[in-house]
Amino acid sequence: MRKNKKSDKPIGSLQKVVDFLPTPAKLLPKESLTKITLTVDDDTVYFFKSEAKSLGTKYQKMMREVLKTYAGHFKKSS
Repeated sequence: MRKNKKSDKPIGSLQKVVDFLPTPAKLLPKESLTKITLTVDDDTVYFFKSEAKSLGTKYQKMMREVLKTYAGHFKKSS
């Protein structure tokens, strides 16, 4: 039982809670990725880099998401 800093009286009974959250690695499972070489104009790279920096993420991930969304939009249903 913890003690109140201002007195020696207990502040209640405490119980340890089992950690139920997944590890950080399991929160964002890895997708199957293929590494490619792509030439992109400077303005586009600058745009994604500055946006990614302001959002605290990686610009390559943002570019992948744009391409994935575009491909998904035009993908023919099987």
